[in-house]
Amino acid sequence: MKIQFAGAAGEVTGSKHLLTFNNKNILLDCGMFHGRRKETDIKNREFKFDPLKVDAVILSHAHIDHSGNLPVLYKQGYRGPIYCTHATRDLCNYMLRDSAYIQEREIEWLKKKKKKMDIKEPLYTTEDVEGVLKLFRTVDYEQSFVVEEGIVASFYDAGHILGSASIHMILHDKESGKDTRFCFTGDLGRRGLPILRDPQTVPETDILITECTYGNRLHSAIQTVEEDLRTIVNEVAAKGGRLIIPAFALERTQEVVYHLHKLYKDGSIPKIPVYVDSPLAGNVTEVFRTHMECYDKETQEEFVQHGDNPFGFSDLIYTRSVDESKALNEKSGPMIIIAASGMCEHGRILHHLKNNIEDPKNVVLIVGYQAEHSLGRKLVSGHKSVNIFGEAHAVKASVYIMDAFSGHADRSDLLDYITGVKGIKKIFLVHGEHTQLEAFSGALHDNHYPDVYIPKYGEIVEVDI
Repeated sequence: MKIQFAGAAGEVTGSKHLLTFNNKNILLDCGMFHGRRKETDIKNREFKFDPLKVDAVILSHAHIDHSGNLPVLYKQGYRGPIYCTHATRDLCNYMLRDSAYIQEREIEWLKKKKKKMDIKEPLYTTEDVEGVLKLFRTVDYEQSFVVEEGIVASFYDAGHILGSASIHMILHDKESGKDTRFCFTGDLGRRGLPILRDPQTVPETDILITECTYGNRLHSAIQTVEEDLRTIVNEVAAKGGRLIIPAFALERTQEVVYHLHKLYKDGSIPKIPVYVDSPLAGNVTEVFRTHMECYDKETQEEFVQHGDNPFGFSDLIYTRSVDESKALNEKSGPMIIIAASGMCEHGRILHHLKNNIEDPKNVVLIVGYQAEHSLGRKLVSGHKSVNIFGEAHAVKASVYIMDAFSGHADRSDLLDYITGVKGIKKIFLVHGEHTQLEAFSGALHDNHYPDVYIPKYGEIVEVDI
């Protein structure tokens, strides 16, 4: 067995791991890298492997840093199957189309502005997305499927986002007759998160590849979310300001809306308008409504038994058009605006920050992971001035961070998960910044896992099975 760590190795985004077994190449995830412009362009256009030699793709979930480069794989000739859960397929239908649309519009904007830089074509177009979506093959959780001869896989609920899965595989060596059990966790969620079920423990595993985005951090308790959100909303309402929430269109937007709905219901916050200013978030929310099989018991009861819809309460407005989005700047009075992207790098959130960040009545609430060098990370780090659309803006609005919203397992969650999996002999740590990887490696050694390895980007590791 060989594993090439072709993305999210020593970094958080761009998940790609190529497993070679029985002369077959199985790609686990094909994510888009996000970072500095030049590095991003190179890493997203140039694979560390030949796409024509990939036999199958298994996709853990729909987040763009795990699925977003599938159309590039297709564009460069891949025509094999892409296995995923049903919800992941439905989400990718919107996520990948939106990604292509953003790229096409960005290239148009650069050409119009005649920026002094090499203007390349988009990574991929809507036509490439149409092609790659035809390759998707959906599978239920805990249903075994044959990937290639001697390779059988199953999905287990990772509890991270709707449809997210850990990938468990049984690899049968024809010569020795030996079976090796392998698991790629994908991104793991946290126990007790609203809406979704808790992560499932996978069966016995010899070799584990696990994320450790927060391998050296402990999140605030989930139980603090509504108390903190209530305080912030009431502060904004009292000042007559705006609460600007950069949030990923997938999962984080739905979680924020869910908690606001509960606070409205019990009268803890005033009924000020809530705008979800993201066409993608609106489409994703429709997918949420059709995949109740992924919900936890409490959320299922709200929908089925009580007929309640936490994603569509009376004071919630989904904006679709650009004109509707622009019109929000003309409205007065307190309001809440939830807009993509979650790291403040693209999309409508940039316009809302530009128009609101210099007003001390307003609050920017950060509710998700912010990658290095992103605008969101600068806000979290306390920069007094930030560039938006190439212009400097003083940060006079208050900036609050709520990491209790995080859908990623923290150090404690990861250790609990790993110690619950039987038979682990070797662990590879991916999807984390250097400090998180090193710290979590130490934690695993302290918990009696001696064979822990942190691969480098592009590295090929031969595993003795």
